[in-house]
Amino acid sequence: MSETHSAEPSHGQLTRDDVLKVARLARLTLDESEIEAFTGQLGQVLGYVGILDEANTEGVEPLAGASERTDVLREDEPGESLTRGQALSGAPRHDDRFFLVPPVLDTSAE
Repeated sequence: MSETHSAEPSHGQLTRDDVLKVARLARLTLDESEIEAFTGQLGQVLGYVGILDEANTEGVEPLAGASERTDVLREDEPGESLTRGQALSGAPRHDDRFFLVPPVLDTSAE
């Protein structure tokens, strides 16, 4: 007899705040209807992923990827590059020479 699984996430698994946080990290602006829709849709995705937790992987060798193939490389051929202005045009912050990013390491103790 086979088990059936519900792909629906448990209630409260994904919140409106979770969706807003993901949107902020992705630099997306969402209206109320999109927030509501994405809360349900992303919750369903998490439900589907949760089913994988139930898979019996005993005796299965871990893989780094879906294929055992190692790097398949091609000859490096230089191509056309973006100008500095083109590269910086899509950046949220820059100083006309460099991308500006928030600090990653806490240096306040130094």
